[in-house]
Amino acid sequence: MKIDGGCHCGHIRYEAEIDPLTVTVCHCTDCQTLSGSAFRTAVPATTENFRLLSGQLKAYTKTAESGNRRLQTFCPECGTPIYSAGPGHTGVFYIRVGTSRQRSQLRPQLQIWSRSAQSWVTELAGVKRLQKQD
Repeated sequence: MKIDGGCHCGHIRYEAEIDPLTVTVCHCTDCQTLSGSAFRTAVPATTENFRLLSGQLKAYTKTAESGNRRLQTFCPECGTPIYSAGPGHTGVFYIRVGTSRQRSQLRPQLQIWSRSAQSWVTELAGVKRLQKQD
């Protein structure tokens, strides 16, 4: 499936070819902190199937609980996270699903690091909903 997207301010634009059956929700505490939310949703794209169309990304390298280093990229203007990758940008880009214009079609197929999941995540169906904020 072809997707395209970018950051909130429009400085970063990309396109990629992905498999929608590989969308994953990560509940690890690093993803919670780096996303500013309870989890992060990502979809992998190989290096050959990802193309940055505009802008230049800023990067931060984090060290995971396992000791592995992960590059976290984001827009230098608005801070929108775009993808993570292994050191040197080789192999696979894990695109942040919320940056894709096709995000409503990218339904998660797997949840990882569920031991760190916030207990209330599965209870959202019963929480009061408003269609928009005043």
